[in-house]
Amino acid sequence: MSIKRSIVIGESKDSSEETTKKKRKQSVKESLTPVGVVHDKSIISTSIPPEQREPRVYNPNGKILVIVESPAKSKTIEKFLGPNYIVKASMGHLRDLPKSQMGIDIENNFAPRYSNLVTRKKVIDDLVAHADESSAVLLATDPDREGEAISWHLAYILNVDTTSNCRITFNEITKTAIADALEHPRTIDMNMVDAQQARRVLDRIVGYKLSPLLWKKVCKGLSAGRVQSVAVRLICEREREIQAFIPKEYWSIEGTFKTKKNEEFKAELTQIKGEKIDICNEDDAIAIKSAIENHEATVTEVKKSKRSRKAAPPFTTSTLQQDGVRKLNFGAKRTMMIAQHLYEGLEIGSYGHVGLITYMRTDSTRISKEMQEQSRDFIKRTYGDEYYPAKPNVYGSKESAQDAHEAIRPTSLELTPKMVEPYLNRDELKLYTLIWNRFLASQMAPQQNELLTIELDIDKTYTFRATGSKVLFPGFSVVYEDAKKEETPRLPSLKKLDVVNTVNINPEQHFTQPPARYSEASLIKTLEELGIGRPSTYAPILDTIVSRNYVETNNKQFIPTELGFVVVDFLMAYFEKIINTGFTAELEEELDAIANGKDTYVKVLQDFYDVFKSELDDASDVDKIQIASMESDETCELCGSPMVYKFGRYGKFLACSNFPDCKNTKPITIGTSVTCPKCGEGEIVERKSKRGRLFYGCNRYPQCDFTLWDKPTHEFCDTCGSIMVEKTYKNGTTKKFCSNDTCPTRPKKKTRKKNEEAVETAQTEDTTSESK
Repeated sequence: MSIKRSIVIGESKDSSEETTKKKRKQSVKESLTPVGVVHDKSIISTSIPPEQREPRVYNPNGKILVIVESPAKSKTIEKFLGPNYIVKASMGHLRDLPKSQMGIDIENNFAPRYSNLVTRKKVIDDLVAHADESSAVLLATDPDREGEAISWHLAYILNVDTTSNCRITFNEITKTAIADALEHPRTIDMNMVDAQQARRVLDRIVGYKLSPLLWKKVCKGLSAGRVQSVAVRLICEREREIQAFIPKEYWSIEGTFKTKKNEEFKAELTQIKGEKIDICNEDDAIAIKSAIENHEATVTEVKKSKRSRKAAPPFTTSTLQQDGVRKLNFGAKRTMMIAQHLYEGLEIGSYGHVGLITYMRTDSTRISKEMQEQSRDFIKRTYGDEYYPAKPNVYGSKESAQDAHEAIRPTSLELTPKMVEPYLNRDELKLYTLIWNRFLASQMAPQQNELLTIELDIDKTYTFRATGSKVLFPGFSVVYEDAKKEETPRLPSLKKLDVVNTVNINPEQHFTQPPARYSEASLIKTLEELGIGRPSTYAPILDTIVSRNYVETNNKQFIPTELGFVVVDFLMAYFEKIINTGFTAELEEELDAIANGKDTYVKVLQDFYDVFKSELDDASDVDKIQIASMESDETCELCGSPMVYKFGRYGKFLACSNFPDCKNTKPITIGTSVTCPKCGEGEIVERKSKRGRLFYGCNRYPQCDFTLWDKPTHEFCDTCGSIMVEKTYKNGTTKKFCSNDTCPTRPKKKTRKKNEEAVETAQTEDTTSESK
């Protein structure tokens, strides 16, 4: 059966399929314990627990209500289910802790006090109305702890018995997965709910207890969090390592040799008298060069070996975020947002609304047997039998992995990147291609390489080594290459005791390098290795530490600000146990233990609070920390005093050093030395929008409102007279063009409209494949 026939929406159904649907609907109804219709909408604002309410009585003539989280997902699933079901979206959480107060009764076993979100009132009313008319309610929120908690809150609002089989989950949004989920409804997993609540309560306690302390002792507007504080600490510690680093000089020596057939090759000096080389200065390097140049070298060993290189495992949430940064230049937040779209589904021509990938929040590399079989057939059909391994590839997971879902993979290999290209925008296609290629490669045969090592000896004292390799069988690398391809030298055919001439000896100076600053990818990798946080939380954590001005980004690397250093030093001095990497990792294990039923909500929170409360009390008596002001080159235009750099809740700014007599402040601006073409008086400077996007505007704003998205130049357009701008692209090239959108010389903008010709081609391919 073709992929199209298995998932296409709206096909005619035979009588047997109708019978199956009726049986499924009946089984779902029977599996649900009837707990009652509530026509009184006031139930949604009551604090009466579900067990004390009137039981819900379902309408036997109604449809089955399925509740998911997002509208995009609801559209996809509703088309799969047919007319006997109605699918609605909760739009995420409908209940939460109050914003204006902590909402945790610490003395009463850390009982949270939830309330319905005012912004979700219309959604709640709509869901209650549909539940009243339904024959059953199925909660189909995301298959993780957050989704389990949302289902629990929905059950509370809709008065659905949590002990009834009201919960369904699926790892991918396909017709088969949805049908299987309907056949296996279950109760709400309260262990998972408690684990999610424990995390939420922990973060709320830290936020509401520690953040006000930072306001008093450091600076207003600051915030602290369990995991974000540890992330900033790691960045600060790395920066201090870099600052304390003292580079050391060392030298390497490379020789160029020629065989009797005039074949040249290069080799590296590795040993002197059998000891590893350690050349620390130029004099030693020159002495070695003088001792061996113009000497013949003898081949002492020629070694050939074969190496098998296995493909990287399919993506987990963490590795997807890392490769999104490394390979696509996407941030973690952007990667997860696009992955969410691919999971929820997109319109793919005649296929309808299709979910393209499996659930994108997972720590597992496990693949289902059905998908392994599909991979085997696809690989053998497309590349040949030799490209499929003798046994299916299986990858190990970390001990801390929850392994609740499969790895991130395409829902069908038949939906190739080329096939779906006309229907996806540029970023969606890039990420889907990355996921598709990585998964397919993970199921393919290893790459086979031949390694050749040649060792040379000069005067039985100096040992040189040359290495090369060649690919015997490409295996998975025809689809995906995890690392950058490095050109390996092709070595001549030599044998032991052959003599070669020394053409050149080249000493080269080097200095040891400090550890690299963290990038998004390397910080995510480190957090995961240390067991801090969960991959699904990394994107918002990185976003928070930048928006709070604890760190800045430069060339995609995190650099701590002075404020970041001050906050971390304060927390390390008084909350060492809380922002300790080991303590945070152990807390994650305890949350996992709650989810697995091996620990309890109250015990984990109490153990944490005992430590936190003690440190909080000790820090309350500390004097306010003063952040040292740094002088600037600017002077105050009001009183003539020098301006200094200060830190506030919105970051660094300039303030008059004559405070409080002079209270003049102004934002820090970076000039372009370009005069504003609109007013002719101001200078165009760099600015940032509310969303953090860089733009350029006149420094006389609001008197002059001239703005540009691209960097201005001193040149003007010959055609229309507008100022010219320049833009640097990801590949490093810089182009100049007119800033006037209507100027005929300006390059046309790329639109996201689908290529009609490509769509027609794809549809033709679909029809051809189906006819086959």
